[in-house]
Amino acid sequence: MNSNLRRLLSFWYPTARSMRGWALAAVVVNAGITVTGVAVRVTGSGLGCPTWPKCTPDSFIPVAHPELSAATMAVEFGNRLLTFLVLAVGAACVLAAMRLKPRRPALVKLAWLQPAGITAQALWGGLVVRTMLNPVTVSMHFLISIGLIAGAWMLYARSSEGDAPAERVVHRDIRRLTQVLVPAVFVLLVAGVVVTGTGPHSGDERASRFGFDIESVARLHADIVFLVVGLTFAVLFALHVTDAPRHVRRAALLLLGVELAQGLIGYVQYFTAVPAFLVGMHVLGSTLVWITALRLSTAVRTRGPIPAAVERELAPLPH
Repeated sequence: MNSNLRRLLSFWYPTARSMRGWALAAVVVNAGITVTGVAVRVTGSGLGCPTWPKCTPDSFIPVAHPELSAATMAVEFGNRLLTFLVLAVGAACVLAAMRLKPRRPALVKLAWLQPAGITAQALWGGLVVRTMLNPVTVSMHFLISIGLIAGAWMLYARSSEGDAPAERVVHRDIRRLTQVLVPAVFVLLVAGVVVTGTGPHSGDERASRFGFDIESVARLHADIVFLVVGLTFAVLFALHVTDAPRHVRRAALLLLGVELAQGLIGYVQYFTAVPAFLVGMHVLGSTLVWITALRLSTAVRTRGPIPAAVERELAPLPH
């Protein structure tokens, strides 16, 4: 067997390294479909396939329809197809975790969250369509993806360490501060979806919007941004003065950098009448802020090294 086929079948003949690889792939594809979802929204393609699970009342795939644009149908259907890629990666995570020797129950449990969550997300997507892109269901659609990203990141983090009880590698107060930071970032994301659900990009001209004043929710969102950036700076400063491990300081610095870039995009889109491209970039930035916040939260503790029995090279495949 050549090396390419071995890599392809790394979920069936897993090593600790390939397990980490599949977990990281789950992070990437879940983040990716979150970004493509906003592409559906800003192009007005949210009801390009007006039924679910079929695309049109008579077909599971896009077909010519006098009341539907071929372009919007293609965008929405393409996003639906990506669900199968995300599900395939989730299934690969489960197989890799179950076949890893020795089996690590924590990884198996985390891996199962992926196909289970993706299935729930797909069903929720049907509800989004059937409610004509109600902003509540659309917002939850995004937040479910955020939850799936968190599950995938925890699978990646746990597959990169042992199974000992968690021990902090920084001062206890700094770790507590990071435990506050992650919920604060989640609240920031919730505020962000409220702003989006109030703004101009509804996914379709027939979709309803939140009835909030856009200026008020935008200011509230900005206030939470200042809180999150302040917390991040406090963590970074505390890590510096306590001479914390270098990888933790790097994680905090990366989070602050992503937050500042995201804030810049947010202000530019606000003062340029919220162009569609920048909305997409802002959603990409929000997923990166979430991932880097999770990265910092797992960097401040350790569970010891991976069991030696798991750290082995990929066994030769049968001919």
